[in-house]
Amino acid sequence: MALIEVGAKAPAVPGVAFGDGPVALLFYKDSCPVCQMTAPLTAAFEAGAPGRLVGVGQDDEGRRARFASTYGFASRSVGDLPPYDVSNAYGIVSVPTLVLVGRDGVVADVSGAWDRSAWNRIGEAMAADLGVPAFRS
Repeated sequence: MALIEVGAKAPAVPGVAFGDGPVALLFYKDSCPVCQMTAPLTAAFEAGAPGRLVGVGQDDEGRRARFASTYGFASRSVGDLPPYDVSNAYGIVSVPTLVLVGRDGVVADVSGAWDRSAWNRIGEAMAADLGVPAFRS
């Protein structure tokens, strides 16, 4: 399985609408230490582009809620439970993975695993598309 490529049509994510502006999808698991470390950084995305970052949690609703309250995950989250259909459609092999989907429904950028410069690049691209001041993680 390979991580989805820039330029590919973004597979559907239940509860997430593409087309009315860019959306960043953050794939995560509550037991992942790096996901726990990066969870508070979602606040920069939420402040700069409210509602445009959506977590795709590989856990049930209760675990996602505990993750949010314990680690400061600031964005809404949808579930992707076993057999992880959404994660598999995006080729997720490690978490956290951040995927920017443009208003055209096409993958505009991808950061597999934690990479601050890539997350900042994605945040800057999202801000530019929305016409808001740039924000960084």
